[in-house]
Amino acid sequence: MEVEANNVQEEPDSCWVDTSKDSFQWRLAAASICGKSHEKTGQLCQDAHYWSTLPGGILVAAVADGAGSAALGKVGAIVAAETAVETICSNQMALQSPEDEKGWQLLLTDALVAARAAVEAEAEACNAAIRDLSTTLIVTIATPKLVAAAQIGDGVAVLGDQQGNLIALTTPQRGEYANETTFLVSPQALDTAQVTLWRGAAANIAVLSDGLQMLALEMHEGTPHAPFFSPLFHFLAGVPNEAEAKEQIVALLRSERIAKLTDDDLTLLLATLVVV
Repeated sequence: MEVEANNVQEEPDSCWVDTSKDSFQWRLAAASICGKSHEKTGQLCQDAHYWSTLPGGILVAAVADGAGSAALGKVGAIVAAETAVETICSNQMALQSPEDEKGWQLLLTDALVAARAAVEAEAEACNAAIRDLSTTLIVTIATPKLVAAAQIGDGVAVLGDQQGNLIALTTPQRGEYANETTFLVSPQALDTAQVTLWRGAAANIAVLSDGLQMLALEMHEGTPHAPFFSPLFHFLAGVPNEAEAKEQIVALLRSERIAKLTDDDLTLLLATLVVV
């Protein structure tokens, strides 16, 4: 698998969070909802998300978007997201070596490989073609001192640092034709996967499926759109009740404002780092 070896971003050491005295954990809110186009045809939401938090302020999260044209796209998305997160969490020793850049890349690529193998096994169990479980996949690992991400397909992972800057960890991948993308089960998917490592003091993380791209990104530059992300991060920081936060995220995704702009399935996963 080829990784973007030059895609390692850093902030000065003076910007890093001092983790020697404080304990940190991630507060999360996430939702996946069915788009209007799928509701009209009686289809299920094809998106899925999954996460796990570990000691030491470590977050492992995934968002997957099953292909609308795939008969079992939802199944592929669920299997891919859960397998990727659980594969990383099962290797907690590797998560304790933040200075090892190649180790982080290997951890993420192993998760992609495991997710693809799990989708292939599920297709066989369902007596279906593997393309029937086509899905994209974004995987993120966040600690108080760095964030690493891997992506196959569209959607985007974004972080907000301690100074309020927004950084796109990944960019949507396009296929050969318009409105096409790369799927986890595509022949060259693993060779073209994006793998990114960012070192610094992250304050917020957002991972979203392609249904929100037009709102979340400055499409010409591919940069995060501050009027979209900044209010969301501010909101989550002020709502300590995760169940309430999820309800409000669902309400936002179902709002008329967003419905007028997209009829696709929508997934939004937000996380903010808090001192405990």
